[in-house]
Amino acid sequence: MSVLRCIGGLGVAGALCGVLAGALAAPAVTGAGLAAKKVATTFVDLPPAPREEPLSEVTRLLDRDGKPFAQFYEANRTEIRLAQVAPVMRQAIVAIEDARFYEHGGLDVRGVVRALLTNTQAGGIRQGGSSLTQQLVKNILVEGARSEEERDRARALSLGRKITELRLALALEKKYTKDQILEKYLNIAYFGAGAHGVEAAARRFFSTTAANLTLAQAATLAGAVRMPYSTDPSLGRAQQARLRERRDLVLDRMAGLGLITQAQAQTTKRTRLDVRLRPEPGGCAQSDYPYFCLYVQRELLTNEAFGDTARERQARLARGGLVIRTSLDPAAQRAAEEAIRDRVDPEDTEVAAEAMVEPRTGRIRAMAASKKFGRNPGDRKNGARTTYNLVADTAHGGGMGFQAGSTFKVFTLATALKQGWRFGQGFQTPGSMVPAQGYRDCRGRPVNAPSIRVQNAGGEGEGGPHSLATGTWKSVNVFYMMLERKVGLCNVVRTARALGVARADGRPLREVPTFTLGVNEMDPVTVAAAFATFAARGRYCRPLAIVEITGRDGRTTVVPPACRQVLDREVADAVNHLLEGVFDKGTMRGQGIGRPAAGKTGTNNGYASAWFAGYTPDLAAAVSVGDIRGSYRYPLQGVNIGGAYYGAVYGATLPGPIWVESMRSALSDTPSRGFPGPDMARFGGGFTPGLEEAEAAAARRALWRRLRERLGWDSPRYVWRRPRLPGDGSPPRSRSRPRLFLPDDARGDRGPLPD
Repeated sequence: MSVLRCIGGLGVAGALCGVLAGALAAPAVTGAGLAAKKVATTFVDLPPAPREEPLSEVTRLLDRDGKPFAQFYEANRTEIRLAQVAPVMRQAIVAIEDARFYEHGGLDVRGVVRALLTNTQAGGIRQGGSSLTQQLVKNILVEGARSEEERDRARALSLGRKITELRLALALEKKYTKDQILEKYLNIAYFGAGAHGVEAAARRFFSTTAANLTLAQAATLAGAVRMPYSTDPSLGRAQQARLRERRDLVLDRMAGLGLITQAQAQTTKRTRLDVRLRPEPGGCAQSDYPYFCLYVQRELLTNEAFGDTARERQARLARGGLVIRTSLDPAAQRAAEEAIRDRVDPEDTEVAAEAMVEPRTGRIRAMAASKKFGRNPGDRKNGARTTYNLVADTAHGGGMGFQAGSTFKVFTLATALKQGWRFGQGFQTPGSMVPAQGYRDCRGRPVNAPSIRVQNAGGEGEGGPHSLATGTWKSVNVFYMMLERKVGLCNVVRTARALGVARADGRPLREVPTFTLGVNEMDPVTVAAAFATFAARGRYCRPLAIVEITGRDGRTTVVPPACRQVLDREVADAVNHLLEGVFDKGTMRGQGIGRPAAGKTGTNNGYASAWFAGYTPDLAAAVSVGDIRGSYRYPLQGVNIGGAYYGAVYGATLPGPIWVESMRSALSDTPSRGFPGPDMARFGGGFTPGLEEAEAAAARRALWRRLRERLGWDSPRYVWRRPRLPGDGSPPRSRSRPRLFLPDDARGDRGPLPD
């Protein structure tokens, strides 16, 4: 009986011819020999069809407008239906891979023998010997391999592997229709250049879709699938030349089968290859918004809501084919990036970072930093790039963070208001203090620090009588240290925790007397979310970057905000009222954004770092600045940042302007609205001994300064001297103070100015 008569049968004779054909096609497996009875059992008692794991697909991240900005994949693949593949592509792949695909039952002995003869005459591979169904089986086994050992077995040149492949191919033919098998093959096959499946290949090679492939493009892809590595056009001209040869071979084969005319084949063969490789970046380093991308990636890998185990979450991200809509607002992102870029250069060792968070939802709108994300040339530590997510905590790819400075005073302020303090209530404060007694942590242990002395930061307040209002507006360190002691350190810590405050490095908060001065290292996302609580009238929402997830089955899961009421609305309103004053009466005076806003500067001890955190009813943001080499070793004094020299960096001198510019731009299309007014019956009034007199004296000094500036009396033309004593012999006035007099030739009869 000739081999050519063994076509399509599933009996003993057909099986024998199949083994013979397999042996002929794979010389490495010759000489095996099988008993007829054993062969019959092997090919009649078929196993179940191979286990099919879901194919690896691309997971895409979309911004709030639905535009992709990043993707992750183990294999660049997008599954599609057969109806979404151009008919010419279906014809091309069948013509070159298995011309009798729709005629045989999974094993085409005639095709195997023909391929063997053709390849022998050509001295190389011109036609494949395996049926398309057999190739599908091999791809399924490789794709589903859970280890390198399993993967190697699926590719091994052995008679045992070939027989297993044949048996599974016959089982697949029983399970699926021909069109279903072709669809699966087109989705699983590797075409080269990192493209798995015909849809990804069409996009990668020609920037089109599988549905719109032309004859030339279809022939090119069909030619690539047999030898995807030696015809990979991304590797160079030699590979492109081989790919063109394979394309022309497919065209000849299609013409020989009558699928196209000889004229069509010749005309198409004269055209250029015309491969236009479209970049298919994977991971966050190649994303337009790498810090936001990294935050989403870490959230998917660490949050148990996306899988019970880390391995399951990793597999879902790499292979899941998910479409993840995020909260990223491109307009806010651009605003943050531009405001930082205007003031800090990527090459500076000082780094600026900003996060924007939406009150009442916690959705992160923007994450920007002065350095680009990625590795520096030669893996240098201090260059224009970094592999740390400078905007986030370590759980989301960030570093250790920077001490938050005086931004933490808001938690002491909120605690005092909760306990019934009023805006005008306060006390006398010295210029410095030693926290030697009265401080206990939340375990009740004394945590006094008799060896340190706290002073008011230069430019951020001085000693004297201060109320809640003036102590906040001027950011007076000693006042807030004393206030923290009065309301209780642990109570302040509990307020901060309720607003989501946690250290950037994941370690427990340091419960020490200087807690209110921001001794804990923080990240901008956490600080922005905490301040957004006040904008939301006491409702804290966990920072949220993922809005909804659509699976490969088309089902969409919405990720709702995780919020809870942590402060009385009236207390939050009172905090907002005082923090609004920071812009017109305090450390940010003269730096408004043209609409109601509230915020707090943060200048750290020794100028180790500087912050500004603030908000409107619609958006909150936090900006940090510090030296990436180490904030304690490299304080922000005598530094050049972004081409400008700073004797010292305060919260209002660099982070503040970044915040102002970015918020003004981010909110340009948002209607302006104010905060609800405070309950003055509850929080108004209050008494601070000596404050009224101190404020009156300060007002006189301010008036005097304005008069001098307006009249130009700071000029050297004006001199200070005591008034002449009267000439009537009266005793001198022992308490007379110096007054400013004009020189005689300019003074006229105006006399001395008032104090």
